[in-house]
Amino acid sequence: MTPPNPSRSSTAAGGTAAPASLRERYAAVRRHTEELAAPLGPEDQTVQTMDDVSPTKWHRAHITWFFETFVLAPHAPGYQVHDDAYGYLFNSYYEAVGSRHPRPQRGLLTRPTTADVGDYRLAVDAAMDAFLAGGVDDAVADLVVLGLHHEQQHQELLLMDIKHVLGTNPLRPAYALAMPAPAPDPAPLAWIDRPGGIVAIGHDGAGFAYDNEGPRHDALVHPHRLADRLVTNGEWQAFIDDGGYRRSELWLSDGWAAVTGQGWEAPLYWERVDDLWHEYTLAGRYPLDPGRPVVHVSHYEADAYARWAGVRLPTEEEWEAAVADQPLLEPPFELDGPHPRPPAPDDAGPLRQAFGEVWQWTTSPYVGYPGFAPAAGAVGEYNGKFMSGQMVLRGSSAFTPPGHTRSTYRNFFPPQARWALTGVRLATDG
Repeated sequence: MTPPNPSRSSTAAGGTAAPASLRERYAAVRRHTEELAAPLGPEDQTVQTMDDVSPTKWHRAHITWFFETFVLAPHAPGYQVHDDAYGYLFNSYYEAVGSRHPRPQRGLLTRPTTADVGDYRLAVDAAMDAFLAGGVDDAVADLVVLGLHHEQQHQELLLMDIKHVLGTNPLRPAYALAMPAPAPDPAPLAWIDRPGGIVAIGHDGAGFAYDNEGPRHDALVHPHRLADRLVTNGEWQAFIDDGGYRRSELWLSDGWAAVTGQGWEAPLYWERVDDLWHEYTLAGRYPLDPGRPVVHVSHYEADAYARWAGVRLPTEEEWEAAVADQPLLEPPFELDGPHPRPPAPDDAGPLRQAFGEVWQWTTSPYVGYPGFAPAAGAVGEYNGKFMSGQMVLRGSSAFTPPGHTRSTYRNFFPPQARWALTGVRLATDG
């Protein structure tokens, strides 16, 4: 889930839902956003701790503005915009729509209040329900489905961002309830042999996808091996203990500049307490659990760890080809403390923890597939124009909402980003 804001909108692929089911899905997705915001007070929802973080209140308003701007205003007869100022305050990167309030200053927006944003959501939701009840054509239905996936991206962002807000607070307050029991010791990492050859990559057009997931095309991969599970906290601690953050020979040049310039000594949210490593989670700060997947590492850190281990990161083609024939295991979203977990007993793989734990860095730069063309219009701005300086991640995370996971999903972030739920799967040449 990127550029500073990973909410990338594009046209949907595939069919549309009937009015009744579309209304139900709209209501369910919108309700889930409010469930995520419910544990937070008004003060929590206004804070912006860095440029990449947006306040919870802003997320709730922006995705409401999306439906108002792209669905209701142009398509619902007689609809009156809720507040003319909201278009300036809650636009993100839609150049075609107009000017925007600067992203780094979203935390200065004490007005409209959190309550005002709640009223805005209720008003737009009522208008959307009435509009959808009358039936819509396929093009509008596709636009609504796009908006729902856009909101699901912001649901993940909301959790990423509030974790940074609360994790920056010296009290390290909990967003949710207690962490689950400590993970058992993981089985030794195993390697899966993968053949070389021509593989079909990209979305096949059945159901929803963002435009950057296609066109489906053939790609050449060479024989290789993939790790059957993710790198754990305990394995990462061994990297630290061996001087991983002090050995320049392990790092890309820009990565070493980030280490030295920003003082990285461990993944984000790790800190020493009484000379022992602890990790901040949405359930609060806990002693580091060595059996859980390492999370909140940048591409630079993932690459350095792979070099230290004598291997590499996978390409996105290798990753997608490996999961193409395995069932999509999407763990249930747990609001009582979403955090990456060890492999589930029913996760037969071959790539265990492929989905629902951490987004996995690849060596692939985020560029268009052969034949890619950005979607036309304002809602097509988010993918194509960010195809520079980003690295692709695959899978999904413990913050990814239900129904928002696909084997072809191409997430992307700058290589220095650490505040998303990003982790590591290893690869090596066969």
